[in-house]
Amino acid sequence: MFDAHVHIFDPRFPLAENEGYLPDPFTIADYRKRMSRFDIGGGAVVSGSFQGNDQTYLKAALAELGEGWVGVTRLDLDATDDEIIELDRIGVRALRFNLKRAAADITGMTLQALRAHELVGWHVEVYIDGQMLGSLQPVISKLPALSIDHLGMSDEGLPYLLDLVDRGARVKATGFGRVASNVAKTLRRIHAVNPEALMFGSDLPGTRAGRPFKDSDVDLICDVVGTDMVKVLEDNARAFYRLPARARAIPADPNRTTPMFRAEQPTLPLRRDELPKLEAVADTIPFPAIEKRRR
Repeated sequence: MFDAHVHIFDPRFPLAENEGYLPDPFTIADYRKRMSRFDIGGGAVVSGSFQGNDQTYLKAALAELGEGWVGVTRLDLDATDDEIIELDRIGVRALRFNLKRAAADITGMTLQALRAHELVGWHVEVYIDGQMLGSLQPVISKLPALSIDHLGMSDEGLPYLLDLVDRGARVKATGFGRVASNVAKTLRRIHAVNPEALMFGSDLPGTRAGRPFKDSDVDLICDVVGTDMVKVLEDNARAFYRLPARARAIPADPNRTTPMFRAEQPTLPLRRDELPKLEAVADTIPFPAIEKRRR
């Protein structure tokens, strides 16, 4: 599995209150313990509003997590090209626009996103309530690569969300305890538009969510997308974050069909002149019912 949405709140690094709230610590050790039953082969550490534009925690987290992990960050609008290139070197792959819990200079962020995409190929991840998608769609649609957090948050924005998906946007299958929508129905509709769009994420630790991630959320995703579950749980996100596909061993078939032993030689075709001769057949005898009608 690839966990495309994780927050790390490490007390060694600065955190700032947001709307009067400060999260409890949630370290990499805490994350690994919580997800120990799953085969996690990588993921994306996403900067939250509590971390502002600080990069120190993200650099430390990516160094500790190692191969297969990437970062999604927030940057000062005056960040230099060299800073962006250096962050890309250590594994950052995207910018995050928090348009739900933080004031934002949309124009400045869009220009920064275009610059980062041109420099290093970063995409943008947007945390936004679906109700706002319609008004911001003209701006959002200018972004060269885009994903939307938490299924777009609400049913009101689903038509706009599906339109973005049809244009190539990705959607994080995350935060089921945050959304005001029928999760299964929303997953199904997004998947029907584009099977490459959905990307699983735990959204741990689930700060301020109605409920945090449950293991059964994975079961729900698998029930909805069926045979595409490997795409949604891993492959779609790895491709979007520009990571190599994960090699998987093909399990041996315990009921593999074996060839049947033949003692005799297989049948050989006969030449036409070797076919048996049929005896001459007498003239056809009229069928009585037909002869009766002729009379």
